[in-house]
Amino acid sequence: MEVKSIYVNLPVRDLARTRSFWTTLGFTFNEDFSDDKALCLVLNEGLMYSMLISHEYFTTFTNRPVSDGTTTQVLVAIQVDRREQVDEIVGLALKNGGTRYKESTDHGWMYYDCFADPDGHQWEVMFMDVSTISA
Repeated sequence: MEVKSIYVNLPVRDLARTRSFWTTLGFTFNEDFSDDKALCLVLNEGLMYSMLISHEYFTTFTNRPVSDGTTTQVLVAIQVDRREQVDEIVGLALKNGGTRYKESTDHGWMYYDCFADPDGHQWEVMFMDVSTISA
């Protein structure tokens, strides 16, 4: 079994603020799937996306209560090409309305840092170099 792509759906309170936050971090949106109810955040064109959906519209997809950002239901981890990108992205997130929920961790072969976006969704940004794993 192999999936063609993944769309992580997350509720957000303010689409304009959300667009500004992610644009500042260097990400883009697929405008074909973005409107006044949702934004399609491109994580890796053709493979990975996050649908950032207004709370009102999000409720139409579930029969459960929508997270208000005070609990953890999912940790979204994204891998980048360089260790420095981890610090760049997390630094920009913290300067633009994100908050820290955990300090960075360095395992040698894997380095990651974390932030919560303005809606409280928790993101882990990681760099891995598996060639440096000791046997």
